[in-house]
Formats: sequence, structure tokens, C-alpha cells
Amino acid sequence: MAKKAAGKTAAKPKPKAAAKPFGKPAGGTAAKPATKAAGPAAKTAAAPSASKGPVEGQRAPAFRLPRDGGSTVTLADFAGRKLAIFFYPRADTPGCTREAIDFSRLKDDFAACNTAVLGVSADLPAKQAAFRDKHGLTVPLGSDVTQTMLKRYGVWGEKMLYGKTFEGIIRTTVLIGADGRVARLWRNVKVEGHAEEVLAAARALSD
Repeated sequence: MAKKAAGKTAAKPKPKAAAKPFGKPAGGTAAKPATKAAGPAAKTAAAPSASKGPVEGQRAPAFRLPRDGGSTVTLADFAGRKLAIFFYPRADTPGCTREAIDFSRLKDDFAACNTAVLGVSADLPAKQAAFRDKHGLTVPLGSDVTQTMLKRYGVWGEKMLYGKTFEGIIRTTVLIGADGRVARLWRNVKVEGHAEEVLAAARALSD
């Protein structure tokens, strides 16, 4: 009889309490979702992107451009010499002015190692001439208003400034060897000390 009574009076197991929703704090206020930290992908999205251009070792694309002063400049004009082409976004803006002055200042040093220098932007030839005269520039300035050469060299693409995207020149320098092949490429150039770095590369490059 004792065993039967015990069976009747045995307590039934209590049901488990329903689990609280994940992430809900003890106070009852729903937790706000954690903000995802901006990683490398976020930085890459804002970086300039250009169309594909030549890579080191490939033959440099030919070009013919009007230049300051009214004449033209072509790749063939520099046959047998090395050529440093610096592509700059816009004439007579602070960074572009500093870069053009630096390359002009070192023009004789480039010439001493059989290297010519050419600046190229999408500005009109008349604006290039005014830019040259205003700052006493001594290197030729090519004008590619159609962006044909700029796209061939992979320096025309999407840029971002103050949160707005637009197309333009991505500051780039190309060093072409005396054999007509691309020897060095600098993309997204920082102006400070850049001309000196290109000169050092030209000096190290055999004729």
C-alpha cells in the first residue's frame, strides 16, 4: 500500500520556463543590433577605380596629343629615350601644380639619364599653356580632352570626393623604357617626393 500511495502523490515534473529571446536584456528593453565596424571592404569601395591599362613589361600604347604651344606630342617623339609620363587631374590645382613644378625642377636630372618627361591631363591646350606660363613649367604638357589615351593607359576612372562619385583622372605616373615597354607604374600617387622617386627609378633603369 505504501508503494501505491507514493506513486499517486509523486510530484509531476514542472515544465521548463520558456527561454527568453536571445539578446533581450534583463530590463526588458530590446537590445539594439551591434553596429558593424567598417572593415577593409568599406575602404576599398571608396578607392578610385580605373579601366585596365598596360602592366609592367608590356609595350606602351601609342598616342598623339595636342600640347601647350599648339603643336603635337607623340610616343614616337621619344624613341630611343626613356619617358616618364605623369598624369594629373587638373591644371593649376594645388597638388597638380606642385607635381608639375617638381618634375620641371628635375628636368635636367632626368635628361642626364636619357629620360624625357611629359605631363598629361584632360585640360584644353590653351589651359595647359596658361598653366605652363603661370608657373614657369619646362616640361611639355599633353592635352587629352577625348580621354582616349587616358583610358588606354588605365588612368581614367571613377573617383570619390566629399562623398560624391565622378569620373576623372586618377593620379598616375608611367615610366617607359628606351625599348618602348612599361618599366614602372605608380598609381594613386602622393605628390610629396614623387618626382624624386621616379628619377631614382629612371636612373636605375638601363637604356
